[in-house]
Amino acid sequence: MKFSQSALPALAAAILVSFLTACGGSSSDSSTTAAGKCAQVAAAQPQPGRQHLTAPTASLPKGSIWNLKVDTNCGTFVIQVKSSVSPKAAASVVGLAKSGFYDALAIHRIAPGFVIQGGDPATNGSGGPGYTTVDTPDNNTTYSRATVAMAKTGADPAGAAGSQFFVVTGETAQLPSDYAVLGVVVSGMETVDRICAQPINPATTQGGAQADGAPAQPIVIQKITVTRVN
Repeated sequence: MKFSQSALPALAAAILVSFLTACGGSSSDSSTTAAGKCAQVAAAQPQPGRQHLTAPTASLPKGSIWNLKVDTNCGTFVIQVKSSVSPKAAASVVGLAKSGFYDALAIHRIAPGFVIQGGDPATNGSGGPGYTTVDTPDNNTTYSRATVAMAKTGADPAGAAGSQFFVVTGETAQLPSDYAVLGVVVSGMETVDRICAQPINPATTQGGAQADGAPAQPIVIQKITVTRVN
């Protein structure tokens, strides 16, 4: 399992030591088999046809706000995206979601008390849509709990984005201001916490003893539904 491409930088493993707190509570959900557990599903399969796309040329309407309802086998959460924050990434992700790009892709990385990460058509953290957008973040950008931002490699410029996104589960992720902010989870953070609390496959962990790797059982984005708020 590779995490070197379109993933958080290597310093994340060191930062994780400060964020090994409980992911949070969970509530009952129709997608779960029992409290705190996720429904069993087949593993996401690589989607080669989704890795050679052309970057969108259209922008979202200025000032528009969009909700992305993310249905997973662990429950549902909603990301609210403001087109003014990272316009290019927002237009790309909204367009990809509308096209069904994210359907049947994996949440491929769990870093307890830090982030969960998904949206890779290669399913292992190495892939993307075949293009990159750039929205350079302000130098004072911070990443607090429930923030959703776009993952990138350490070699990519600040604000680079493909299709992979991460949701911050710790109170604050002490990352440099290098990641384009997509939005914030406005409902279903208990689902994000449930995902964060799932067992990790020890064969995929990074940094030796640090619990940061792929979930032991498949976690799949079943569908993302896009709704314009204004």
